[in-house]
Amino acid sequence: MSILEIVAAALAIVLLTGLRIAQEYERGVVFRLGRYASLRGPGLYWIIPLGIERAVTIDIRTRTVSAEQQETITRDSVTVKLNAVLWYRITDAAKSVICVADAPAAVYQLALTSLRNSIGQHDLDEVLQERDKINGLLRANIAESTGAWGVEVERFEMKDVELPVAMQEVMAMQAQAIREKR
Repeated sequence: MSILEIVAAALAIVLLTGLRIAQEYERGVVFRLGRYASLRGPGLYWIIPLGIERAVTIDIRTRTVSAEQQETITRDSVTVKLNAVLWYRITDAAKSVICVADAPAAVYQLALTSLRNSIGQHDLDEVLQERDKINGLLRANIAESTGAWGVEVERFEMKDVELPVAMQEVMAMQAQAIREKR
């Protein structure tokens, strides 16, 4: 083998290392020498190898996150435990990489904080009776912040509201007293 053939083979291998594949539900955010260059994919695309360009692959499918149980206090000082579910998707892959360090974690933390803050602004009766209204307010509140990150919040819903046992007993006694009064 001649030196020319070796150099040609090495050059071909280096060029092939720049090939990338993005699935239909993925986008490649390409940085050239540390600066945002372009958005690539889906399908086969090529980046300049040897560290000149770097690609970050982002999944743009809808994600479902089940929020861990939150214990919070309503406006009328009742402690409740809440479970919630969040549905979101990345609409602008470049923003989700450039504007926030870890978009999924940031959206999750924002959702939990918004849930606790929102419940603190409502009475227990409102939390139990007007879940749809509160869910809509929560979704709008979260979406307001995540839009700048290239993330769209599709839905946010409280699944379950647990009352303290003492509160459940008091409510049961109150209902029993109303039935006996009739």
